[in-house]
Amino acid sequence: MSTMTQDNIVYKKSKGLTDAVLHYCPGCTHGVVHKLVAECLVELGVLGKAVGVAPVGCAVLAYKYFNCDMHEAAHGRAPAVATGIKRTRPDNFVFTYQGDGDLASIGTAEIVQAAHRGEHFSTIFINNGIYGMTGGQMAPTTLVGQVTTTSPLGRDQAHCGKPIRIAEMLATIDGARFVERVAVNNPANVRKAKRAIMNCFKNQLEGNGFGLVEVLSTCPTNWGLTPVDALKRVEEEMMPYYPLGNLRNGEGL
Repeated sequence: MSTMTQDNIVYKKSKGLTDAVLHYCPGCTHGVVHKLVAECLVELGVLGKAVGVAPVGCAVLAYKYFNCDMHEAAHGRAPAVATGIKRTRPDNFVFTYQGDGDLASIGTAEIVQAAHRGEHFSTIFINNGIYGMTGGQMAPTTLVGQVTTTSPLGRDQAHCGKPIRIAEMLATIDGARFVERVAVNNPANVRKAKRAIMNCFKNQLEGNGFGLVEVLSTCPTNWGLTPVDALKRVEEEMMPYYPLGNLRNGEGL
């Protein structure tokens, strides 16, 4: 039996991730996004000076997975914490990793004002259209008609309004210099997502201002779907309302 050598290893886990076992549900794509973020940190050579800010939500344990300094934030307050870290330690590379319940609900003011001020950190925003960790409640990003534990008859537009499009909203703010929406539902989109994260991180390194990548993600458990059907739902139901693409790329308004 031959012995595997360094020369014939074609793939191995990024050193930007620890060996901790992920706690995410089967079919959840948080792990895919963690992989992309870690690879970008390593490839840009900033892993050793990176500081990530973990949210309250499904990614609350992200400090166990990223192989860099991590700081926990109160619910929705990751942008405020990241602002303090970046302003006091400007040579560090700072990023937040937030879900839609954290960023688009309780943390809306923080993310809008951070973008308005043009803070020099990067945000990875996971949009799975639901509160994943706390029981599957309706989120600001929940689609019209979508059934959740707090909208058992489906989201009612007349009562709750339409889902908020965070990327489009932030793209109108001059201080937000990089804004893109991606998905990780198939290999081609995963590659595009990595490119967007890389460009967003470069935006910070170039000193341009605030950057955000919104990632359409799955929640098979709270959607009540199999992992495969959840990936289909991203393309068939989420993308028509949340179109993929770059909205800002380094330029001011």
